[in-house]
Amino acid sequence: MKAVADFSTLESLPPKQQWVWLGEWLQGGAEPGRELLDYLQKRAQLPEFPQVLDGRMYELLWRSELPELQGAAKETFPQGIVPLLSERSQDYTPLLIHILSEQWQTADQWTRQRLCQLAGADTRGWLYFSEVQRIPVLDLQTIDALWRLHSLGQFGFRVQRRVWLGCRRNWDKFWRTIGWYADGTWPRYPQGFTWNVTAPLGHLPLADQKRGVRVLEALLQHPAWETGN
Repeated sequence: MKAVADFSTLESLPPKQQWVWLGEWLQGGAEPGRELLDYLQKRAQLPEFPQVLDGRMYELLWRSELPELQGAAKETFPQGIVPLLSERSQDYTPLLIHILSEQWQTADQWTRQRLCQLAGADTRGWLYFSEVQRIPVLDLQTIDALWRLHSLGQFGFRVQRRVWLGCRRNWDKFWRTIGWYADGTWPRYPQGFTWNVTAPLGHLPLADQKRGVRVLEALLQHPAWETGN
């Protein structure tokens, strides 16, 4: 078993090695799990908390097959590690639970519905690009943080924005890069999409490309990305 001091080197490992390290560490049972929870509590005092590594640690503790370890994690962080902030008194606990439970398709549907509600388009069920700016910065940042920090950094609007800018805002290249278009065809919903973290970077949450790019473009240029991590 690794020594407790090994936690000091965990942060220096490449992400994929961090995930392997954590999986091996927790194979030791309840005691290593409690040590990991203590380490997560210490990291929670850092100004840059939470990061993707913190998200992964909490996920593994939350999903633990050991009831005492799972219970301790939920008691220590009853609302998770991401502050569930909202300018509209929205409850983001359901999204947190869907994502922690790896119910990615349900989380995607919930996200789409909530964005419509925040923009005042919940009755219609889809957005006009001009309505995107009605979505509060704080709420969009909360939704994005849940997606990003609990997907090994794979998903979320901020990730999609980074990929889009990396593609020089070329939509055709962007669709291919995130796995929304391949071999001259658009994937069929839902079976054509990958509902786990093996998906391409930025694959989720989905957007309705059939309505054009303007809604997604407005989301990727939202003021929410001018601040925060």
